[in-house]
Amino acid sequence: MSSNKPSFLHGIDMSRLPRHVAIIMDGNGRWAKKKRLPRLWGHRAGAKTVREIVEAAARLGISVLTLYAFSTENWTRPKTEIMGLMRLLFRTLRAETEELNRNNIQLETIGDISKLPAFVQSDLAKAKAQLAHNSGLKLILALNYGGRQDIIQSVNSLLKEGPGKATEELLERHLQTAGLPDPDLLIRTSGEMRVSNFLLWQIAYSEIFVTPTLWPDFKKEDFYRAIIDFQKRERRYGGIG
Repeated sequence: MSSNKPSFLHGIDMSRLPRHVAIIMDGNGRWAKKKRLPRLWGHRAGAKTVREIVEAAARLGISVLTLYAFSTENWTRPKTEIMGLMRLLFRTLRAETEELNRNNIQLETIGDISKLPAFVQSDLAKAKAQLAHNSGLKLILALNYGGRQDIIQSVNSLLKEGPGKATEELLERHLQTAGLPDPDLLIRTSGEMRVSNFLLWQIAYSEIFVTPTLWPDFKKEDFYRAIIDFQKRERRYGGIG
């Protein structure tokens, strides 16, 4: 690592990076409220943070980054906010796909995207196709995603295969994250101490890092500190320490 990088980066052991980092991006609305701005301005500021953290993860060499962008519960928000979020997603995809491509980043989604507006579905499909050949960071956007729903659809898929004994391995094959490593590290911004129906099966043994920082204020330095904190922990997976 070159000496001109920030000194705290020297605290990261590049041989012990988490393979998969998942983030609950919380606090856009509160960020806007604190500044007496409309909530959508908070989401716009949050989109800038997404770009910074995706670039930081890619440069570190993280294999998978999953971002909780829109939950199944988010449909209860005001319709104007939901449509604003969808338009923001649409504009961000169009503006960032080329940059993602230059950074060798892949794009995938989990969640029922069939419920999203047609114009968002179309641009998601185009972006995925354009980035499919890349071999670097796999960026997963959780859109209209819920952890309980993920487990239910996995069980239903197993039932369709006929009678037989369910196992963890079989259930995992039918989850929307099939083929991906479970998150090693789950980051939640804004200080809330809950997992909000996110990757409930997959985070069984994830290390959890909660920061009071609101998502629009979460910078790459905060991301690096979360990685350093992760590397200081002893992962026992239920064993004796």
